[in-house]
Amino acid sequence: MMLTLYGHPFSSYTWKALIPLYANGTEFEFREIMPGDEFIAKAHPAGKFPVLIDGKTEVFEATAIVEYLAVHHPGTAALIPADPGEAVVARMMDRFFDNYVMNVGQLVVNAYIADAQSPDPMQVKAGKDGLLRSYGWLENWLSNNSLPPHVSLVTCAAAPSLFYADWIERIPADCLRVASLRAEILALPAVARCVDDARPYRHYFPLGAPDRD
Repeated sequence: MMLTLYGHPFSSYTWKALIPLYANGTEFEFREIMPGDEFIAKAHPAGKFPVLIDGKTEVFEATAIVEYLAVHHPGTAALIPADPGEAVVARMMDRFFDNYVMNVGQLVVNAYIADAQSPDPMQVKAGKDGLLRSYGWLENWLSNNSLPPHVSLVTCAAAPSLFYADWIERIPADCLRVASLRAEILALPAVARCVDDARPYRHYFPLGAPDRD
């Protein structure tokens, strides 16, 4: 039975699940979620996506989906490093990109969703300041460390995180390593495909999608 992924092309966490599938050429069916989708309401405890179906197995949360694919549908892209120590670093950086880039940027997005004309300034400031802090931390970390080869769990988390975060708060000029990583990841075929598939939905971006990327 073919894998089925439920999600939306503009969703950052859906990208995270799509990238490993594209990178390894894994056969799957993509089902775009529509408002009020009953399956997602039952499959995910909070009614969120993405959700991966593999026969009778249901996997939710994007990180868990990448881990599942690494175990049950491996390919040429080693999603999880074979070395246990390197795998720990990969999982740590996965959490960094989700929690301190993607979720921090979401604070600003949520403020604009709540009130596009007058977003909560405290919420916007918290999100933008948090992104600048994360950019600075990552710039320093990259000066002393290296990420696993693409495409890994880190790639899957970093791609949507840095893509959308830079729309919310531009990567500063003094964070050259971070900007270079973003450009490098966006050039990967699996990531570029996600970017292109999401183009028709850019009007959904509550801050107004910039005319770039």
